[in-house]
Amino acid sequence: MYVTQVDFGTPSFDELIYLRDLLLRKPIGLEFTPDQLSIEYTSTHFAAYSDDDVLLGTLVMKPLDDDQIKMRQVAVFPEFQKMGVGQKMVAESEVFSKEQGFKEIVLSARVPAVPFYEMLGYEVVTDMYEEVGIKHYGMRKGM
Repeated sequence: MYVTQVDFGTPSFDELIYLRDLLLRKPIGLEFTPDQLSIEYTSTHFAAYSDDDVLLGTLVMKPLDDDQIKMRQVAVFPEFQKMGVGQKMVAESEVFSKEQGFKEIVLSARVPAVPFYEMLGYEVVTDMYEEVGIKHYGMRKGM
């Protein structure tokens, strides 16, 4: 397995959008709009692939300011979950964030994902809140 950055607007980027749409948006009745997709160029897109180039998962990093970057839209195909795909993507995104000079990664974790992020050193920093109809916690990790 390997993790790589994917350029906005490429066929590989389209695959990442498909995965995010399938796993994160359609289940809650949302669809990407052209306006939402048009601003994706401001983010860095990571993809995890098997050694034979099968897409396993994706993760997006969006700068908030000079010190803080937000991890968002983390998705792994169900058949590849619990195999280290998410951990590898998070690790690669942390290396990227540190190299870019960010001091903190923040994220909105769906409640079932909180233990995963805690295992990777993230801490809960907000009370539970609802976002897109789903309960979340704000989390952070210093670089």
